[in-house]
Amino acid sequence: MTGFLKWFFVFMTEMLKGFSMIFKGLWNGIKQIFNIKNYIQIFKTYSTDFGALGWILSILAIILVAGVFVLLGLMIVLAIRKYVRFRHSIVSNEDLLEEIADLQRQVLKMTKEKDEIMAMKVAQMGIPTTGALSLAGAEGMVPALGMEGGTEGAAAVVGETGDDGIVQTADRRFSRLMEVDSFYRSYTPPEYNNSITLEELCDTYRNFACSRMHLFYEPKTIRLFIAGMASTKLIILQGISGTGKTSLPYSFGKFLQHDTTIASVQPSWRDRTELFGYFNEFTKNFNETEVLKRIYSSSYNNDINLVLLDEMNIARVEYYFAEMLSILEMPNADEWELDLVPNVWSTDPVNLNRGKLKIPQNVWYIGTANNDDSTYAISDKVYDRAQPINLDAKGVAFDAPDTGPIDLGFDHLDQLFKEAFDKYPISQETLKKIQQLDLWVIEKLRVAFGNRILKQMGLFVPVYVACGGEELEGVDYVLATKIFRKFESLNLAMLRDELRELVNYMNKSFGKNKMKESIEYLERLQKLF
Repeated sequence: MTGFLKWFFVFMTEMLKGFSMIFKGLWNGIKQIFNIKNYIQIFKTYSTDFGALGWILSILAIILVAGVFVLLGLMIVLAIRKYVRFRHSIVSNEDLLEEIADLQRQVLKMTKEKDEIMAMKVAQMGIPTTGALSLAGAEGMVPALGMEGGTEGAAAVVGETGDDGIVQTADRRFSRLMEVDSFYRSYTPPEYNNSITLEELCDTYRNFACSRMHLFYEPKTIRLFIAGMASTKLIILQGISGTGKTSLPYSFGKFLQHDTTIASVQPSWRDRTELFGYFNEFTKNFNETEVLKRIYSSSYNNDINLVLLDEMNIARVEYYFAEMLSILEMPNADEWELDLVPNVWSTDPVNLNRGKLKIPQNVWYIGTANNDDSTYAISDKVYDRAQPINLDAKGVAFDAPDTGPIDLGFDHLDQLFKEAFDKYPISQETLKKIQQLDLWVIEKLRVAFGNRILKQMGLFVPVYVACGGEELEGVDYVLATKIFRKFESLNLAMLRDELRELVNYMNKSFGKNKMKESIEYLERLQKLF
């Protein structure tokens, strides 16, 4: 033990000497640079031999050197100030977002406390708090909560629960959904266009957007959008601002003559109540949202219904959209149900089944996403269940004939998708290459494709081909946006050689320049990391 301690002491002493020499050398260097006394002594030694020109040049040299040091000092000061200002702006933005979130939480807390206080007041007055206030049969009962002679704003009185578990009452808690029931009692469906093909659909919409709305989209963008609708109910439009992310689903709703329902996501969104609404236990009313109303009305019609989640990643998608992500993942569409209320009233909307709303198949959820300091990164859980579409370039204007909107039924669109699945399945040769690529990626990069992504590819590619695209082009897009995107979570600085090998492998396997989207993305990853 004594020998070890001696060795350890000598070992650490020598190592610390090295650090000491580094700091001493650095300090000695700085002292040498700013040793003004030494410079004066040198100048005195050699200035005796200066002529007139020598004096002039020596003074200019001193001024030049002094100017260089002053310039370096200013650059350092400016760099520090810029960094401090940059950090201050980031911290300020984060503080502001956090303060907004805190204020929202305080508002919710105060609202809850207000409801509890009101409920206590009602209880003290002897008014039942389980339903709509009915003063007609209550002799001597005081007006509700200071409302002279009226019942507005008071809790509702609900009748008794029958043997079937249904609460008998004349009060309504879903006013907006009841309006939908009333509208569809006399509803006459339109004459749908059941002859249009997928390729004609893409061309017609592109011409409509150009001629009627002055929006310009590449044919590939529209094919990706339609193919994305065939593969999943959640589509994410991402890219820089000004490329038409919001206007694409908006104009597509205009094209189908059924406006897209727009939900502007807020930073304070934390759960599903912001998206679908919530039941107020005090007023006994359900605060319905436009999104809930659109989903409910979709159960009545055969339209193609779009819900736009604008700026979807300004809040955590995994929070407010979590329940819908789980529902859409269920293989049996009959199980796509959203729990709204825990009990059943006799006056509930027609299409509510014991407090549950069945999610219709003719609804798609379109999210727009920006990637900047004010937004959250979208997790793999969301990306795996969605079809991302990159809009990275502004549309180029073109001439198109005046084209009007159409009425396209969901049944016909769904039939077109099924025909595309049967007519344009991914070829066995391409499937074999994809399987080999999967094995290569697992071996080299430890990333697997996953059955969900392969299933979505099997739905996406045939419809993309039916819309006028090519098979490898569709496969290439899915690989780039849903599989190679996962590489960003790896230590890419240590995997440059593997990425270069992957590019060569894809050129060799699929053909040179056949997988442009994937290869451009992989090359961009090599440059960034």
